[in-house]
Amino acid sequence: MKIHDPNPKPSQTQFLIENVYESRRVVPDDGMAVQMSLLFFTARPTFWARASKIAASHLHTLAGARPRPEREVLLNPLNPEAWFVKVVYTLFLRSHSLDSYVGYLSKNLTPSLAFEVIKRLNNPKLGLRFFELSKFSLNVNHGVWTYHYLLRSLCQMGLQDSAKLVFDYMRTDGLSPNESVLEFLVSSCAQMGRSDLAEKILDEVHCSVVGLSSFVYNNLFNVLVKLNRVDDAVCLFRKYVGSHCCPDSWTFNILIRGLCRTGAVDKGVEFFSDMRSFGCSPNVVTYNTLISGLCRAHEVDRGCDLLREVQSRSELSPDVITFTSVISGYCKLGRMEEASAIFDEMIGCGLKPTAVTFNALIDGYGKAGDMSSAFSLYESMLFHGHCADVITFTSLIDGYCRAGHLNHGLQLWHEMNAKNVSPSAYTFSVLINALCKGNRLCEARDLLRELKGSNVVPKSFLYNPVIDGLCKAGNIDEANLIVAEMEEKKCTPDRVTFTILILGNSMKGRMSEAIGNFSKMLSIGCAPDKITIDSLISCLAKAGMPSEARRIKKIAYEDLNMGAPSMGRPPHLRANEIPVAV
Repeated sequence: MKIHDPNPKPSQTQFLIENVYESRRVVPDDGMAVQMSLLFFTARPTFWARASKIAASHLHTLAGARPRPEREVLLNPLNPEAWFVKVVYTLFLRSHSLDSYVGYLSKNLTPSLAFEVIKRLNNPKLGLRFFELSKFSLNVNHGVWTYHYLLRSLCQMGLQDSAKLVFDYMRTDGLSPNESVLEFLVSSCAQMGRSDLAEKILDEVHCSVVGLSSFVYNNLFNVLVKLNRVDDAVCLFRKYVGSHCCPDSWTFNILIRGLCRTGAVDKGVEFFSDMRSFGCSPNVVTYNTLISGLCRAHEVDRGCDLLREVQSRSELSPDVITFTSVISGYCKLGRMEEASAIFDEMIGCGLKPTAVTFNALIDGYGKAGDMSSAFSLYESMLFHGHCADVITFTSLIDGYCRAGHLNHGLQLWHEMNAKNVSPSAYTFSVLINALCKGNRLCEARDLLRELKGSNVVPKSFLYNPVIDGLCKAGNIDEANLIVAEMEEKKCTPDRVTFTILILGNSMKGRMSEAIGNFSKMLSIGCAPDKITIDSLISCLAKAGMPSEARRIKKIAYEDLNMGAPSMGRPPHLRANEIPVAV
């Protein structure tokens, strides 16, 4: 029976469910009834199309609800495809199989509708399963957008092997991903540690594509460099350069940055020298990267030569980063005259120094003991509109403490707190060490209490100077309380901590406590050094405990494989490197 709309709209198409096979009772496993549900809807302008109301009740049952009463059900009058997608999506979710509906779906499921179903599933694993079912059972020839969607979603889920499978299906269908998708696929494989898979994909692409733009390779190299896998990036560059990869300046910038960060500055210089043979010219970023790498490797004069080279090129001009790298390099070497000269030259070029520039100079002058120049630059920094940060304050505090002006350092500490600049672990370390060296243990102890209430992650090197000072003052019990505080803050005592405690207890004649410290040291896997062993053995012998001395000696030179007693101290822990109070 046809029902005419009393007020039809010219462009409106409406749908009803038609009574078909009403005499047949529908159950969830009845494929014929589900076919009727998918089905028999036809679009007729100004008319209602019908499908079985019993079939609609069946579909609703499949979706997990109670069957609807047998009545006419209106569908979306403007988008019958959305209804179809929802039905297929529901059927697939319920059964993960569409075997009962192959005949109907193979005629009506188009690539675009299959794509909508995959998107609606919103699950890469289910999407791949539906993709394979529709591809192999329903003979759907999926479009490039379906492949792109699956490749991206599978990679985002970390399912690189499944993404590679989809990539293989795509190539079998004679399709190729665009460079954006290919870059995402290759980079995500590298990100997940699957460089082998990334390389395999590139090899397969090269078999069918003449060449790829540097965009794909640059992103791959960038991922590898960020993962500190610079050697892999260099090997892939050498493999693909020329035949498939046409590098640009950014390709070299990425690789040079990676090499400089890993300390392979000379290899970075080699890449820099090879740029022009590939038709690439270094830009300011290239120079800045290499200059920074050279200066970090204490090759500041070579970095300065590159600065002069940039200045000699008419098409390039050094920027504040170029100058700051050289200034920082000279400051770290204590060559403040050269650093000051480069700073003046930068100002003369009309470049405004940054906070990083000022911090480098302040730290350099502070370590050189020239606090007058350091504080003058601090005032200049504020005049230029830069706010002092934790690096600024820490450099000034360290400088004053080195110069023996501890009270000036403490004043800056209070100024720093008043300006809500949070101290770093190094800030605490500088002041605590200085206070302990000045035998101001109570104030150092107060700083440890402040440390406890701060966001700084506690490290043993912050506690060791106070523990050492207390032990030397004979206050072993207070030192043990600080060790307990350390452990309460999940800060494990290190070799220096145990050495201080063993020596402190030994000097006080508390040999049982010293032996206990030694045993605890071994129990947590902290190996003692030779100075600790020799000192403990000597004190045990003097205390009339030869058997314990022999036992410690056996543990050290047999169980710990420390060698003969005459063996030199390990180079990584010399006696003068222990941060103790004097």
